[in-house]
Amino acid sequence: MTDSMQTVQTSTDQTGTGQMGAGEVLATAKASPARRGVGLLSLAGLGVMLIYSAFTRSPDLGWQIALGLIGLGFIAIAEVMRRSTASALELTDQGLRDADGRVIVHLDEIERIDQGAFAVKPSNGFLLKTNRRVPRGWRLGLWWSLGRRIGVGGMTPANETKLIAEIIRAKLAERHIV
Repeated sequence: MTDSMQTVQTSTDQTGTGQMGAGEVLATAKASPARRGVGLLSLAGLGVMLIYSAFTRSPDLGWQIALGLIGLGFIAIAEVMRRSTASALELTDQGLRDADGRVIVHLDEIERIDQGAFAVKPSNGFLLKTNRRVPRGWRLGLWWSLGRRIGVGGMTPANETKLIAEIIRAKLAERHIV
């Protein structure tokens, strides 16, 4: 089994932050290497083409500067994506966290989960609605949080995010029964 396909494992808090405490990792989701490669090549390639175009085909200095800056912006976004997708998502008994140790949401804060076709959610992912506002955050290609909503997915394989969603759904059902 490859690292990206291995979803059930035991782990401790390796960051030393103690934000969520040590515990068993129930499931993980990591960016797919193929999606990551295509995304990074697309963004960086577009940036390089814009910079090349700025110096070879621009009619005047204003266009050269604009195209050069936009090209550099795309290269910067590619770097942000490269760093973000190097991490992974981990679901533990306490909640959902980034592999770097940042707690995204505690399980007791989740009100409901939405995987519907018309949900405003990342590709291959799901949307969590919490019972309180969560701090804004974003890992390009993995997750985002805004207000009371958290989107999970993007560059992650559908089977890994679906497993996380099903475990969360089961934990929510457990909580409502008890």
